[in-house]
Amino acid sequence: MRADHHTEILQTAARLAVDEGMDWGSAKRRALRELGLPARTPLPDNLQLEDAVREHIALFHADTQPDELRALRELALVWMQRMQAFRPYLGGAVWWGTATRRSDVVISLFCDDPKSAEIALINLQQSYEPHTTTGLRGERVDALAVPARLAEFNEDVWVHLLIYDLDDLRGALRTDPRGRLPRGDIVAVQRLLQGGGSATLAP
Repeated sequence: MRADHHTEILQTAARLAVDEGMDWGSAKRRALRELGLPARTPLPDNLQLEDAVREHIALFHADTQPDELRALRELALVWMQRMQAFRPYLGGAVWWGTATRRSDVVISLFCDDPKSAEIALINLQQSYEPHTTTGLRGERVDALAVPARLAEFNEDVWVHLLIYDLDDLRGALRTDPRGRLPRGDIVAVQRLLQGGGSATLAP
């Protein structure tokens, strides 16, 4: 792949991830279409895209993103506490520190009974939409999408509760190539908020 194509894909995918709240895989594939490149064009890896996303935020959203990130982490903590019985771990852009108000909150639940989290939402009289999404190893997993109000910005965001078996928890905590945990538990999220709430995980 030509170097300029690689850069164009990264910049376009970063814009889509930040400004439209797309997940990184979808953003990279959409970038190919927007740039008119073949579907088989090699895609940048997620670490390269993460760097591009951080650069895009620094250039275009430096004044607003920290407050938006803190608000999303506060919302995530509320839902992690509500679903505490199911071993919640925050992941995605809200965990990494690359989220804006257009980002979804992604929380993984590790359940003894895969139906128990859904029953908990019913008991909370909480509306939700069941769907499937990409899991830890690229597999399809069940998820529950919960609409939640982001009061600071008077907007609704989606909280996605991904349902895993308890046995999947060990693999969920393997560090990434940069030695970072890919998701954090309630204590880890509280620690981020105590530090101001807008800190990013060092790239």
